[in-house]
Amino acid sequence: MTEHFDLTPQRLRHVLGHFASGLTVITAATHNGPAGFTCQSFSSLSLDPALVTFNPARSSSTWPLLRQAGRFTVNILPAGHQHLAGQFSRSGTDKFAGVDYCSSPLGNPVLDQALAWVDCELHEEYDGGDHTIVVGAVRALGAREGAEPLLFFKGGYFDGVPSPAKLLESIA
Repeated sequence: MTEHFDLTPQRLRHVLGHFASGLTVITAATHNGPAGFTCQSFSSLSLDPALVTFNPARSSSTWPLLRQAGRFTVNILPAGHQHLAGQFSRSGTDKFAGVDYCSSPLGNPVLDQALAWVDCELHEEYDGGDHTIVVGAVRALGAREGAEPLLFFKGGYFDGVPSPAKLLESIA
């Protein structure tokens, strides 16, 4: 393995893309109606107190709407729903067009197809360079059994847990 000290954004994206992650859609009920965006930087932060974290880009036009609402729901996407990740990543469109959802206990959109959902109140925000580090206090949550996750790895989608052969194929 060779070491490189090239820390350009392109090199960082390439190398850090080797870390497989799940995909989420962060949603909220805002004054302008439902809003949401795709986010892969979600993770659990603390069990006691119950906290989660994610990192929207500072350039996001949607995060300020959710911040103003003061609460949001993290919808964890299941396998086979790449279209939702794509739909909620586009700016300037009706991201909820054709998407079925119900209201969470805090009144936020829970996507009908979500593998799991985590309803939060905004707990804290921190500077994270070109992103914001958001911490949410968990207030309610739920999960669907028997479904696999949608994963993101090296710029591509994988349904469920990728086989070693599929991972090796993506590296080639």
